[in-house]
Amino acid sequence: MAISTVGVIGSGTMGNGIAQVFAQHGFRVRLHDVSAPALDRARATIEKSLGRFVEKGKLAADDRDASLARLTTHTSLDALADADFVVEAIVEQADAKLALFRALDTLTRPDVILSSNTSSISITTLGAATSRPDRVLGMHFMNPVPLMTLVELIRGQATSAVSLAIPAGLCTTLGKTGIEAADYPGFIANRILMPMINEAVFALMEGVGTAEAIDGVMKLGMNHPMGPLTLADFIGLDVCLAILNVLHDGLGDPKYRPCPLLKRMVAAGHLGRKSGRGFYQY
Repeated sequence: MAISTVGVIGSGTMGNGIAQVFAQHGFRVRLHDVSAPALDRARATIEKSLGRFVEKGKLAADDRDASLARLTTHTSLDALADADFVVEAIVEQADAKLALFRALDTLTRPDVILSSNTSSISITTLGAATSRPDRVLGMHFMNPVPLMTLVELIRGQATSAVSLAIPAGLCTTLGKTGIEAADYPGFIANRILMPMINEAVFALMEGVGTAEAIDGVMKLGMNHPMGPLTLADFIGLDVCLAILNVLHDGLGDPKYRPCPLLKRMVAAGHLGRKSGRGFYQY
């Protein structure tokens, strides 16, 4: 399948990062969001990110300009009607994603692969909402997308081998490494990462150590680049809670029960970096 135009839906942190890497590597990108101001912020973020690459000598100024020229922003989903490949990166809510996949199934050509950047929601369920479950899969990028090389490729119950091979090839083109994961709650990355973050929150709640002490132990003792509480702030505590709920509900194991402190912080609007306050002040 020849892919030249990529539709990216959702212009938040993940969506604008995904749009940037596709545009950088020669694809025409149509970035969609229902909010025009959000699209303006996304484009400004992408321009700033590409500018930093130029400043560091990792990207030529002409290549930056060409990347930006390949990126267009749209508030109408119809702009993606002729996309050759689609990446969904909207809010991590099953109902919203299901509604979007139903709309995309009607809008795009029958041969187009529909992928989701979901970090925990069932690909099989998303595929079942369409008439092309064999062409629905997970393409879970890591944050920040322009810098992180891993992409989890998640095969739903009906995803074909050919449909999985195409995004695997795209990963290579993008300078990423695609690693296949089965369609279980949390896949591989969050199945392992979120319980660690959750346990760090329990340790904080129970007074085992301060946030600085917990993060310091994991950085100095386990050689992690950042501690779990800092990482949770970076991801967004609401996102962490949503993923833990998916793990707890989907696997039925009490070890995935979200820490009450995490639930309380989300209820208070202390979501981490994006709200200015989480386990740390920003």
